[in-house]
Amino acid sequence: MVLLVNQGRASDNQRLFNNAVIRVQHLHQLAAKMINDFEDSLLPEERRQLSKIFPLSFCNSDYIEAPAGKDETQKSSMLKLLRISFHLIESWEFPSQSLSGTVSNSLTVGNPNQLTEKLADLKMGISVLIQACLDGQPNMDDNDSLPLPFEDFYLTMGENNLRESFRLLACFKKDMHKVETYLRVANCRRSLDSNCTL
Repeated sequence: MVLLVNQGRASDNQRLFNNAVIRVQHLHQLAAKMINDFEDSLLPEERRQLSKIFPLSFCNSDYIEAPAGKDETQKSSMLKLLRISFHLIESWEFPSQSLSGTVSNSLTVGNPNQLTEKLADLKMGISVLIQACLDGQPNMDDNDSLPLPFEDFYLTMGENNLRESFRLLACFKKDMHKVETYLRVANCRRSLDSNCTL
């Protein structure tokens, strides 16, 4: 009976992982489409100016401690990757409202709250996966109690500010790519015979 319960729990966790990966893939694709549509709506001169900005830009999520490259990502535990993913998604809960407003004038995003709802869904799913990894152990994540400095970060952004709108979209795309990578690696780690290379 215990074996059946454990198999059922493992099956539920795998379904949750698959669902989280699918959801973040959708958000990453949406971010790519939003930034492409935004760039397509610009004049050639505006495009040239913006192409110089982002490599030098700072994203609000750069405050979140994350692996510095593929090797470090590969060495990170599944729980660490889930926690980082949780914090990255959490960091976009407030800014996603600005993001929806920024793109809704010129792009088709659907309901402006849709993006915020998708992020909240994904955050909840990742939280359940973290709890499953802990399996009754106390959550010792020191970062849970830290106040997020992100709300003030985007308050100065105006909807008509081209540079800030581009920066917001580019950071969102970058962070969704990170979360997708971390969730894929964490999901792969669950399978003993998989090669989890990036």
